Parts: sequence; structure tokens; C-alpha cells
Amino acid sequence: MIPRNILAIKLRYLGDVLLATPTLHALKVAFPEARLTVLVNRGTDDILRGNPHVDEILPLDRGSILQQSRFILDIRRRRFDTVVDLTDGDRAAFLTWISGASVRIGFNAEQRWTGHCYTTVVTGGTGAHRIERDLAALAPMGIEPRDRIPQIWLGPEDVARVDQLAVQLGLAKDRSWVVIQPGARYWFKAWPPQRFAEVADRLHDRFGCQVLVAGSPQEAALTQAVVDHAKSPLLSIAGRSDVRMLAALLKRSTLFIGNDTGAMHIAAAVGTPVVGLFGPSNPLEWGPRGGRAETIYKGLDCRICFHPTCRRGEDNCMKLITVEEVLAAAVRQIEPTPRTLS
Repeated sequence: MIPRNILAIKLRYLGDVLLATPTLHALKVAFPEARLTVLVNRGTDDILRGNPHVDEILPLDRGSILQQSRFILDIRRRRFDTVVDLTDGDRAAFLTWISGASVRIGFNAEQRWTGHCYTTVVTGGTGAHRIERDLAALAPMGIEPRDRIPQIWLGPEDVARVDQLAVQLGLAKDRSWVVIQPGARYWFKAWPPQRFAEVADRLHDRFGCQVLVAGSPQEAALTQAVVDHAKSPLLSIAGRSDVRMLAALLKRSTLFIGNDTGAMHIAAAVGTPVVGLFGPSNPLEWGPRGGRAETIYKGLDCRICFHPTCRRGEDNCMKLITVEEVLAAAVRQIEPTPRTLS
């Protein structure tokens, strides 16, 4: 059967959705006449805006039981003939099953009840990079992907907003930007703010670059802590950009330095050189893909105590990463192709 109405599901975080774009591309190339709808969590949908391979984006809200019931009915009424679930989670598995599609493809890494929601359970991709893992879901459909680079499409309005921000911040056009992102979804994936500040100072002294400290509105205190620890004039832009504006800002930047976050994946996708700092997550599975990138990873066996209950103290995986290591990687990434605002 040739699919005519496809639903792809990725109910994860921002970076996960971005890393799924090669899979969406492969689906559209294989079935150009099919309608491709993508179901994602609200807040991650902006990463797909303007994507020419996606016909419709369905953001999922975690609302009341009544709202969720209406959403389920809407999924059912759309009469999808094929569902590709890239999530491997309970909610997504249920929505795959309730869709009524005759072809339902998904993962079941933990061998749980969710496997019964699919007509085909994907077994490939285990231990590979997340992009390869997602692409493995297409094997049952006989699709051979050609592209493995995540993509985000920006419009002139996104670029214009960055120009406006540059004016508001008083950024000089003859200086390059370096963006650092000290935040992380979990504390055990975050490098200490004072070390980010030291790297920023030394890059400022060596290259004369303007260092911007990015983050969400909830990370304003953290970004300010980096600014306060620094001796050079850093600028906190926490909460001053949404996903698309951040992507446009990163595209204009010389370098991104940050923890394993969605911002790191966005930087790589728009071609900005990246220095990614990894703790418990393995860059072989979660590393940046796209532009030039270097990752720093100590490879500790986190199964000893698992992430939320880490008992290594000063010897934990993130604190083992030194300022000198990050600075050396940053210099290697900056020196080949420095960028400026002009």
C-alpha cells in the first residue's frame, strides 16, 4: 500500500524534534504525494515552522481530560493510513493505536505493553546516533534515506528580529559573536557557570569577540551568574529570543559553546561551529550534527549511581571537564573561519 495520509509522532524535547527532521525529509521524498502531519509537544513546534517536507504541524497540549478527549477524536477523524511513532513512550504509543491506521510503526526498547500498539515494532538503531535510530523506523517501509543532516528553515522576519536585537544591545558590527548556553534540562548535564565565565573572558581577551549568554526566561538567574563571574563585559540575552530567533542569532555567530541541549543542536543545524559539553549522555548517540563541531566527554559509567542521584561530587562527569579543554576546543573552532556582523 502506498501511504497517502501519514502521521509522524515525536513527543520529546526541542533537540529531539530537530534531530527527527532527516526522517521527515526521507518520508516526503519517498512519498511526495502523501500528506505528512507531524505531532509534537507544544513548545517544540516552532522548530518545524517553514519546513517544506511537513504539510501540517499538530502541537499537543497537556490540557484537561475533555481537551485531551477532543484531541484523540480529532486524531481518529483524520483517518491516517500510516503512523510512524519516533517517540517510544506511552502517550505516543496510545495515540498511534487510537489513530486506527492500518500501518503503525514504532519502537519498544523496554519490551513493554506499548509494543501491542504497533503493527511493526522497530528493532534497529539501538546504540546508534539518534538520527540513525529515527531513520531505522523507515526500514519497514523500504525507504533508504539520503540525508542525515537536521535542518531548520528561517524566514526574513527571523533575521530582522536579530538585527533589531543587535541594535538594542549595542553590538558593534565589526566584532564577532560567541554564544554560550550554560543551562541544561537537568543539573547533572550542566557545566559550572564560573567556568563558562572564565572561558568567555579568555576568548574575549584573545579574539575581541562579544560574548552573549543565552537561556530561557527561567534561566535568567543562571545567565546572570555567568555575567557576574566574568571580568569582561558579557551580555545576558536570557528570555530575549524564541526558538527561531535563537536559530537566526546562532547562524550569525562565530561559535556556540554549551551543554547537551536543544540550543546546541540548533547551532549545529544552522552551520555554526560548536563546542558541546557532555556529561551522562553519550555524544555518539546525541552529538551535534550539521556544521563543524567538537565534543568533550569523559565517558564515565553513570549506571553506578544513575544521573539524578549522582554521588561523585567534584569528580562528576561535568566537573571533570576543564576550562583549558573547552578553551582549546573553542580556539580550534574559531580560528579557521571567524564571522562578523558585516
